[in-house]
Amino acid sequence: MNKLFFRLLVLLMSLSLIGIILVQVYWFNTSFKNNDEQFKFHVKQVIGNVADKIQKQEAYNFYDKINHYKDSTGKVPKKDDILEFYYVQKNPRTNKTIIYSNSIISEDYNISPTFFDKKFDSEKFKSFSSKRVTEVYNDNSIDKSTVNKSLIPDIRIEKIGNLDVLDNASFEIYYKDFASVLPIQERVSKETLSKLIKKELEEYGVNTKFEFSVYSNNLATKVKSTDFKYDKEATYSIPIFSDNEGNSKYQLLVTFPHKKKFLLSELVSVTVLSIIFTLIILIAYSSALNQLIRQRQISEIKNDFINNMTHEFKTPIATINLALDAIRNPKIIDDKEKVLRYLQMIKDENKRMHAQVENVLRISKLEKKELNIIKESHNIHDIINDAIEHVNLILEDREGTIVSHFNALRTTVLINDVHFTNVIVNILENAIKYSPNVPEIEVFTENIKDMIIIKIKDKGLGMSKIAQKRIFEKFYREHTGDIHNVKGHGLGLAYVKRIVDDHNGQVYVESEKGKGSTFIIKLPLIN
Repeated sequence: MNKLFFRLLVLLMSLSLIGIILVQVYWFNTSFKNNDEQFKFHVKQVIGNVADKIQKQEAYNFYDKINHYKDSTGKVPKKDDILEFYYVQKNPRTNKTIIYSNSIISEDYNISPTFFDKKFDSEKFKSFSSKRVTEVYNDNSIDKSTVNKSLIPDIRIEKIGNLDVLDNASFEIYYKDFASVLPIQERVSKETLSKLIKKELEEYGVNTKFEFSVYSNNLATKVKSTDFKYDKEATYSIPIFSDNEGNSKYQLLVTFPHKKKFLLSELVSVTVLSIIFTLIILIAYSSALNQLIRQRQISEIKNDFINNMTHEFKTPIATINLALDAIRNPKIIDDKEKVLRYLQMIKDENKRMHAQVENVLRISKLEKKELNIIKESHNIHDIINDAIEHVNLILEDREGTIVSHFNALRTTVLINDVHFTNVIVNILENAIKYSPNVPEIEVFTENIKDMIIIKIKDKGLGMSKIAQKRIFEKFYREHTGDIHNVKGHGLGLAYVKRIVDDHNGQVYVESEKGKGSTFIIKLPLIN
């Protein structure tokens, strides 16, 4: 995959993911604000209804008390005509005269001073009624001067009825004037207020804790709930008990301590689903990105592996070709000693290529679990000594040394001697290959509980922290650009890891760049 295309793809995927997250955040904020506005609208309606109901309830109680007083005293109210209206119509052809009169009568009830707990010395409560009379006179002698005389009409129609509009207006003015001088706790109790608010909130679906208080001139009164605390963001207010001029000295404040929690609870189901889907997208994106990066790394590693394998086979093939060409030479073919030497070279190079192929096949079989490993009890020190013998020729060529420090007292382990010898050989060969100067290698053994610890320490190139984490992966080699001064194809340590794991052991590396590496193998002992 082209580097530019790969980076562009990652950028577009990242921007898309960020966009999805931002859209989710925007949607959540918008939904929360909409819920807040809806909550505010409902609460305003609730406290408005509560304000109307407590005023109407107060008026009803007052009105009921007045009616009860009027019915129980048996007093006849004093009546006064406060308005009289007459209309006279005469028909000259029929000599018929029609007189219409309308009068408004007020009834005054004197209320005793004790009726309202001596709040007032003396009070009058008025009610109003209307009297409408239609009289028809057939006598042509009737004129305007005789209207008020005691004449008997030929036809008389009289209607009497209450004037509810005037009664209500008079009552409201009277009741509000009276109620305005009462203390707030006598006008409404906190229990009544609490029940009304709770009922109204339930009707609007606002099922969350509330606290309330009645304020007078910005000061709290005794009518309030126990835990009321003013919160600018969660408190709503409305004037209550307005007077005849439309003014009110009382404010009803309702606050919701768990407002945010309530608003969030309405979004919780959709929000949880949104978070789950976003997390799924994040995980899928991370996984896809990781796979892309790994595939890219594997591609680079495989290319490096192919280059190294080509390089590894190129030299033996070239050597074999040269040896064959030399044998064909008539001057050489008769020289038995030279022919045998060239044949030995061909055999060695062929063995070298065969060993490379065996490494690849061995790893493949390990992955498919087709490699049959038979384990027997062996002395680990003997295995290590055999491995050192295998690398002695390479070591002597580099003029290097291997020093053994066998401190373990218990050394019997259950292993496959061939494969485990290859494990030690691979680590020792790496120590030699990655030592730019004369190789100096030390091998340590020691016992810890029921384990034997093998440490192989070199003073070579060392490796980075990233390389230490991935050194046992198949085909992995620390990237060195186009320099192939150290041959290999990233299979040796992968083989080491597989064999040690199959022996119920552990293998890991401690290293510092430029200061060498220490490979540590832990194996269980035979009790």
